[in-house]
Amino acid sequence: MSDRRIFDKHVVIVGGGAGGLELATRLGRKYARKGLLVTLVDEDPTHIWKPLLHEVATGSLDPGIDELSYRAQARSARFKFQIGRLESIDRSQKTLNLAAVKGIDGEVVLPVRTLNYDYLVLAVGSQTHDFGIDGVRDHCAFLDNRYQAERFHHHLLEAWLRASSESEGHLRIAIVGAGATGVELSAEIFNTAKELSAYGLSKLNRSQLEVTLIEAGPRILVALPERLSSAAHFELEKLGVKIKTSTQVASVTATHLITQSGEEIQADLKVWAAGIKAPDLLKTLDGLEVNGRNQLLVHPDLRTTLDPSIFAIGDCAACLMPDGKSLVPPRAQAAHQMASFVFKHFRKVLEGTEVPAYQYKDYGSMVSLSQYSTVGSLMGNLSKGSMMVEGRIARIVYVSLYRLHQLALYGFFKTALVTLVDRINRVIRPRLKLH
Repeated sequence: MSDRRIFDKHVVIVGGGAGGLELATRLGRKYARKGLLVTLVDEDPTHIWKPLLHEVATGSLDPGIDELSYRAQARSARFKFQIGRLESIDRSQKTLNLAAVKGIDGEVVLPVRTLNYDYLVLAVGSQTHDFGIDGVRDHCAFLDNRYQAERFHHHLLEAWLRASSESEGHLRIAIVGAGATGVELSAEIFNTAKELSAYGLSKLNRSQLEVTLIEAGPRILVALPERLSSAAHFELEKLGVKIKTSTQVASVTATHLITQSGEEIQADLKVWAAGIKAPDLLKTLDGLEVNGRNQLLVHPDLRTTLDPSIFAIGDCAACLMPDGKSLVPPRAQAAHQMASFVFKHFRKVLEGTEVPAYQYKDYGSMVSLSQYSTVGSLMGNLSKGSMMVEGRIARIVYVSLYRLHQLALYGFFKTALVTLVDRINRVIRPRLKLH
């Protein structure tokens, strides 16, 4: 059978995060000229690497500069892009429906559309889990996407101005969840305070800024070895972060978080970063099996359990580890690995030959404490254990993870240019987004 016949198929990838965008890029570049039609679907027009959203929230990163246009990437990598939100699928007809797209005035810009597919890859990521706690949705900020991060950034600037205008003003910020997002955000806030003061936007000193990090578990950064968790704990407390472990939030009001023990924690701004789940939409996709966190159940080759033409990758996939007990963790490196796996074996998928089992490799975790420190573990997949790193070396590794993501999207030459532009921007632009 000729390559043209083999690749005369349509692959639809829903979700333009780390996994979905990388997969669309690599499939388009390698197979589009052989006849494979690749379509990426996302409800946003641009892409921001999700691990950087805490920097968008504090203004350390300007999404207007660092975002990637899906349409521009589609042209460069020879895939198609459709803006829209997945609404439903029909597995018997191999079709999916996209909701209508509305403009800024609420008028319909694009109507409901139907796409046909031969293979469907669901890479819709995850969202913050509020666990049904009263008041969380009404009074807490979330950092699931660029728009939420930018909204928090505006609220943060307004709160700073408001507190600075008062004779004895205080700014109280509470962050629930001491995973990577919560820890990194708490450190970035202190860096933001320093920069805002330098630019004359804040008159608050460090004693007037109160940042409280609340964690239900016994320690912060439970995914890291205990020594690194302790090192991060020490660095945060040195900055001035108040850390409350073994503390569960029972409810949230406009002005306070109330714990199960009855303690009231006053906060002007509240961020919820405790736990994740896959989107509720996945429970309604024509009977596909999901677990309690809405993740799609998949076989070892990442095909969904009830439909071999539908794959799930990234945070929305419930993929078992080799031990048969735990699931592949919802990390950017897992999404990248799953995308690479599907790309590597995609010809076998088209030819109908057996695809091997996906095996997750833990290359460690990095947590950045803004400009103050970085901690993490490397080579976590080695049987002899992981190598713990801190300080400048850890910071270099942390930055390189983003560069690897850019390499997958741009290639070496363009990534080198983007890196150079980033260096130039550090000189000619403000260190913080001030609006």
